[in-house]
Formats: sequence, structure tokens, C-alpha cells
Amino acid sequence: MIITEEQVLAALSHVEDPDLKKDLVTLNMIKDVKIEDKKLFFTLELTTPACPMKDMLKNACINAVKHFVNAEAEVEINITSRVTKPMDTSQLKAIKNIVLISSGKGGVGKSTVASNLAVTLAADGAKVGLIDADIYGPSVPIMFDLVGAKPSAKETEDGKTLILPIEKYGIKLLSLGFFSDPDQPVPWRGPMASNAIKQLFNDADWGELDYLLIDLPPGTGDIHITICQSFPIAGAVIVTTPQQVALADTRKGLAMFGMPGINIPVLGVIENMAYFTPEELPDNKYYLFGKDGGKELAQRFEVPFLGEIPLVQGITEAGDQGAPISLQTTHPQAISFKEIAGKIAQQISIHNVQQMANC
Repeated sequence: MIITEEQVLAALSHVEDPDLKKDLVTLNMIKDVKIEDKKLFFTLELTTPACPMKDMLKNACINAVKHFVNAEAEVEINITSRVTKPMDTSQLKAIKNIVLISSGKGGVGKSTVASNLAVTLAADGAKVGLIDADIYGPSVPIMFDLVGAKPSAKETEDGKTLILPIEKYGIKLLSLGFFSDPDQPVPWRGPMASNAIKQLFNDADWGELDYLLIDLPPGTGDIHITICQSFPIAGAVIVTTPQQVALADTRKGLAMFGMPGINIPVLGVIENMAYFTPEELPDNKYYLFGKDGGKELAQRFEVPFLGEIPLVQGITEAGDQGAPISLQTTHPQAISFKEIAGKIAQQISIHNVQQMANC
């Protein structure tokens, strides 16, 4: 029996993306179908390289072809990605998705989480940038072993000078810590701090990025409002620890994104330092700060719970040494960050596709 492209596409129309609720053919995710006798070749173009369901979708495609076309078909699938973006891209058009890493509480590990998520997304093949927007306590220079580093600059054809982000581990990085003395405080009032943050967006040569992660400072102040109202934000990720004293502030930080004039989708909640696990006893869990606080927060606000990150010595040491633990791809905590990064990318794709469908 001769296999036709029409038969292949008809078969693949039975495979539905469980998040986007449409079949792969309708979503235009099937590309470059080629047929040689019983051998089939096509490309499956996902909405993110960090898709957590890529293996499931691949197997579903193979099964659909064998069931609806020919049981003896030899199916070879090339998996690629084209990251989606929000409809509002009037500014920073080369940056597809700006993602806020936020919490109303300081000391919950936002910088650690942001750094490891950036490393993970870059390792999956995404083009990633990271802005350290914590003016008063920038941590990115430490997390990436770049204390004392200074970005260079270039002049454009129209005479404008642009900052060149520092690149490390495949990530483009900017922090106010690159421009200030690490031993000196930054006594800036809100407007000055907000203007400095805008420069990290507007006066930098970011090039093309799939994801630009923003490590926000604690609280719900001028910097948060400036970023939310000045740039098209794909969504916010909330980081908390389980104890009530952290959750009290984090609830306010989460609620801020739903306020009139801000209205940014919350992609989910990460519970950091969820439990303590000694390196030598990896199966033991000690809930030092309480249990399930982040999960209950997500349920209360009806947003996804993205996962737990334990308090382990290895994460702390890796950050202090300037090599986030996600660089150790087989480490259990690196695997946890990879799963969470996949869920975040998944939520971004869902929101972007829904937004396009509603336009």
C-alpha cells in the first residue's frame, strides 16, 4: 500500500496536545513530511525546547501512524521547537517571553531559583537572558562567579551606546552589581532605581531571546510596578518557603499581579527549602519550616503548583562557587529544577496560545 502525506496528516490529527487542547495538525506542529516506501520522516515542532511531554507526544505520533496508516511503517521524528510569545510585543520585539521570578518575602531563594531555571532552559536549547533586578542586594554576580566583572558596550549606527550583557553558561546576564562596588550600599530612591532597571532592558543589546528571566527584589514596590507596566510580561513565577511568616508576605506578592493596571498571569508557585535532606541520607526529609505551605498557597489562588526544591548543602555550595547546581545535570536537585523549568515553559505556551486564540 502506498502511503500518502494526506494519510499521515489525517493520522496525526488524532494526536492532541493535552495542554493546548487541539491536535498537532491544527496547531501546525507537523512539518516537512517525507515518505519513502514504508519509511516516514517528519518534524514535530514544539512550543518550547523545555517541553516536559516531548517523549509522550513523540510516542503518540508513532502509535497514531501505525494504527491509522500502516502497522509496519518505520517512523522517524525530528523534534524541534519554536517558542511562542505573547501578542503584545510592541517593545523588545526580539525577546519572546519576559518572565518574573518574584516573592513578597526576602530570603526565600529567588536568585538561586532564577539562576538554576536560566541554566536549565539554556541547557534545553532555549536562548535565555537573566536580569538581576534586585538593586539593593544583587546576587547574580556571585551566583555566576562574576564578582568584579564589567560589561562592555558597543555603538550602533545611529550613535546610541548599548550595553553588551555578559555571557556565561549560555546565558546573557546583566545586574546592577556589575556597575557598583559590591562593598558599598546603593542608597537610591524609587525613581532612580526604576530608571536604572529600565536601562537594563532598553539600553542593552539582548539580541534574540526565547526567555528573559527577571530576578525581582523582595516586596511590591516601585521596581515591580515599573517593570510590570513598562514591558510585555509573559507571566510571573512565585517563590516561597513553607513557613507562615514567608507565606504572609508571599500572598501579597502574588496578589499584586492580579491588581488593576498590572494583570499579569501567575504561572505557578515554587516551594523552595521545602525540606532538609542530608547529602549522606538522600531519602530522609526533615520539614524544618513546616510542610506544604507553597502547595496550599497555589491551591488558594488557583494557580499551578510547580514543585518543591529541598534545602541541601549542595545547592548552597554550588551557588556560592558561581556554578549553579543545574550544571550538574544528573544531580537530583538539577533534575528537580529541570522538571520545574519544563512546567514553567509549558504554562507560558498555554497562556500565549490562549491569548492568540482570544484575539
